[in-house]
Amino acid sequence: MVLLYTLFASALSTQTAVDRGVEVVLDDFWGSLMDALADVTGIDVLGFPFMQRAYLAALCIALIGPLVGSFLVHREMAMIGDTLAHSAFAGVAAGLFVNATFAVTVPPLLTALVVAAAAALLVQTLVDYTGAYHDTSLAIVLTGSFAVGSVLVTATDGGIAVGINAYLFGSLATVTRVNAAILLVLSLVVGVCVSVAYRPLIYITFDEVGARAAGISVTRYNQLLAVLTAVVVVAAMQIMGVILVAAMLVVPVAAATSVRGFKRSVAGAVCAGLFSTVTGVTVSYHYDVAAGGTIVLVAIAVYAAVTVGVRARHRLSVRRGTATTRTTTAPDGGSSDE
Repeated sequence: MVLLYTLFASALSTQTAVDRGVEVVLDDFWGSLMDALADVTGIDVLGFPFMQRAYLAALCIALIGPLVGSFLVHREMAMIGDTLAHSAFAGVAAGLFVNATFAVTVPPLLTALVVAAAAALLVQTLVDYTGAYHDTSLAIVLTGSFAVGSVLVTATDGGIAVGINAYLFGSLATVTRVNAAILLVLSLVVGVCVSVAYRPLIYITFDEVGARAAGISVTRYNQLLAVLTAVVVVAAMQIMGVILVAAMLVVPVAAATSVRGFKRSVAGAVCAGLFSTVTGVTVSYHYDVAAGGTIVLVAIAVYAAVTVGVRARHRLSVRRGTATTRTTTAPDGGSSDE
C-alpha cells in the first residue's frame, strides 16, 4: 500500500508539474505576449485564446517544416512528406477506430505519430534492403497507408468519418492547449535533433557516397531524417490537415532556392514559411475559410512572386551587361579605349 501510494503521489506531482509548465509557457509567457501585442496594435483577434494557440502552432510549423524540408528537397525526396501524411491519416483512423470500438481513450495524434514514424522507417527499409527506388517505395507506403485508413473509416459504418474530417482538412479550433504544448515539444525535439546531427545530414544530403566512404552511418541518418519528417507531418496536421501538410516541407524551401548557401536558404525558407502561416491563419479567421488551404495558397503566392522577381532581376542584369558591353565597344569592333 505504501508503494502504491508513493507511485500515485509521484505520478500526481509529475502531472501537476507538467500542467504548471504548460500554464507558464502558454498563458504566462505566450498569452501575455499576445495580449500585450493586441493592446499595442489594437488587433482584437490576437487576444483570443484559441487564436493565440493557432498562431503558436503556425510559428512552430513555419520553423520545423522548412528546416527538415530543406534536406528533403535537396535530396529529391520532397514527396516523402505526402507519403507520411497519408500514413498519419491511417494512424488517426486507427486511433479513432480503437476509441470507438473498444471504448478507450487513445489520442489520435499519438497513433498518428507512431504510424507515421513506422511508415518513415518502412520507406527507408524498402530503399536500403529491397533495392526499390525512392518513388516506388513512397508509392507503396502511400497507397497502402491510405488503403488502411479508408478501411478503418468504413469499418465502423462511417461512425468516425466526422471525427476524422478535422484531421483531413485542418482547423483552427482543433488546436487545444494540450495539442499546442505537444506541438511545442515536438518542435523543440526536431530543432535539437537537426542541430546535433547537422553536419552528417549535410554530408549525406550533398554527397552520400562520400559520406559512406568517410565512415558515416548513412542508413542511421537517413532513418533519423525520415522520422523527423514524420514528426513534422504530425505536428503540422492540426492546422494544415493531412491533405496539405506536405506543402510546408516543400513550398517555402522552393521559394528560397535562389538564395546562395545552404544555411541562408534555410533561413529564407523559414521566413517564407513564417509569412505564409501567419498570413494564412489571419486570412482564414477573417474570411472563415480553411486554414490549411489558405496557408498553402499564400505560400504558393510567395513562391510565384520570388520566382518572377528573380527572373526579372536576371533579365535586368543581362540587359545592363549587354548595354555596358556595347558602350565599351568601338564601332570597328575594337575597344573604345584603343
